[in-house]
Amino acid sequence: MATTSDEANNNKTTMEIRSAPITPRTGTPMVSSPPVVSCPPSQLNSPSLTRSPLLRSENGDAEEVDGIATSKSKTPKTPRTPLRISNLTPRFITPLGSPVRKALRLTKLDPQDAWLPITQSRNGNKYYAAFHTLCSGIGIQALILPFSFTVLGWTWGIISLTVAFAWQLYTLWLLVHLHENVEHGIRFSRYLQLCLATFGEKLGKVLAMFPIMYLSAGTCTTIIILGGSTARTFYQVICGNSCTAKPMTTVEWYLVFTCAAVVLSQLPNLNSIAGVSLIGAVTAVGYCTAIWVTSVAQGTLPGVNYNPVRNGTSAQNAFNILNALGIVAFAFRGHNLILEIQGTMPSSEKHPSHVPMWKGVKASYALIAACLFPLSIGGYWAYGRMIPSGGMLTALYMFHSRDVSKFVLGLTSFFVVVNGLCSFQIYGMPVFDDMESQYIKMMKKPCPWWLRPFFRLFFGFLCFFIAVAIPFLPSLAGLIGGISLPVTLAYPSFMWLKFKKPKKFGPSWWINWFLGILGMCLSAIFVAASIYVIVDTGINVSFFNPK
Repeated sequence: MATTSDEANNNKTTMEIRSAPITPRTGTPMVSSPPVVSCPPSQLNSPSLTRSPLLRSENGDAEEVDGIATSKSKTPKTPRTPLRISNLTPRFITPLGSPVRKALRLTKLDPQDAWLPITQSRNGNKYYAAFHTLCSGIGIQALILPFSFTVLGWTWGIISLTVAFAWQLYTLWLLVHLHENVEHGIRFSRYLQLCLATFGEKLGKVLAMFPIMYLSAGTCTTIIILGGSTARTFYQVICGNSCTAKPMTTVEWYLVFTCAAVVLSQLPNLNSIAGVSLIGAVTAVGYCTAIWVTSVAQGTLPGVNYNPVRNGTSAQNAFNILNALGIVAFAFRGHNLILEIQGTMPSSEKHPSHVPMWKGVKASYALIAACLFPLSIGGYWAYGRMIPSGGMLTALYMFHSRDVSKFVLGLTSFFVVVNGLCSFQIYGMPVFDDMESQYIKMMKKPCPWWLRPFFRLFFGFLCFFIAVAIPFLPSLAGLIGGISLPVTLAYPSFMWLKFKKPKKFGPSWWINWFLGILGMCLSAIFVAASIYVIVDTGINVSFFNPK
């Protein structure tokens, strides 16, 4: 019985201990359940949404976050703990107050970004980034690269091509890491936005507005000219002498190409054209490879000459060399789309967008190098100084139209046309975004469904009108390359100095100042040289008379 009584007493004591309230730890307030925070759908991918809606100030007080009032009562200070081995754990391992978390914490996105084509969808990934970058990085302008070798020669042609490729890849790395600016709490999803933040509102527009707008609208116009002309060539190759119908004029082919591009441009946002960019990337690699392989397989032309062209005075030769370097610079465009492509990706503290973006860029530029270098070197080896100003596609038809099968010629032309249609979409997207942005600023509401197709229809046929009015625009490649060169090779270095603030007189400081100043000087020299060459040698100017 005594034993039974003792067991009862022990059970009673145990129940009393278990029923006693839990003593909270000193300095740790008890919260029954975390408050529920709702956000609009446009901010679900916002990098600003932290794991906990409650943020604490340095004195331990709770603060108001997103309109939720929290307690302001102070908690007693926790006595200092003695130094232990466990307290020597690096701070970046701790989940709260970590310097790494502070470095990666971003602010909320502009709610209006969810209404614009570039940032409407933020579910991009490294594969989408690779498709877009490859489609915009390889274009019809790459076919003109071997023509620059006729002036530069073997040695300086390869050196200039290698230096330009390495330089633009470095500035590309700068842009990818400038996309998320922690200090200013901004995610730069557009190149022009980063320019204005770097150089100021007025100076930024003067320096960047025209080159950026040309790299979008001017490239789309050039695509219509070359795409329409190649579509006519494709029809002639396929049809041959069996066609009895009256052939269409060049303007009519421009119109056919423009209508197809406008119909394809109705896809809503940049992520929605990922499949289009994939097709464009595949066709770009396809026609570059087909052209240089066919040219090399046919062998060198009889009497081929590799001596650089040197006609005229020393000044004329110097300006010709600078114009050729401008053509090389024109081949490496597309930096005005990098921030826009990265803006389609989700970003968080643990998974910043620059990681998948750089993976996609590395993969795409490996393929770009595998296309541009063989195309330039193989094309110059096959044709030498006889490469026409129209580039490798013109040379293929000029010298091998009877030696190469119609299937190869037709397939190459078809790839060029399809790549032009796909490239039109990605280069036109910044213009579509800007048009809708102006509407949103004025009306304070999303662009209605019927107005978006009208904007894209207007842009497409405006480019068509310019293509008909100025059909010799591709002949200005050197001038265009000089004007757009700062966007690729100069501005990113100044942006890095502005926002990252590298150590003064350190390696990064010297490198970026040198590249930035050199890029601006080269741009001015290339523009002057191109104007001189155009005036001295002349071009086939034919307004409203495309041939």
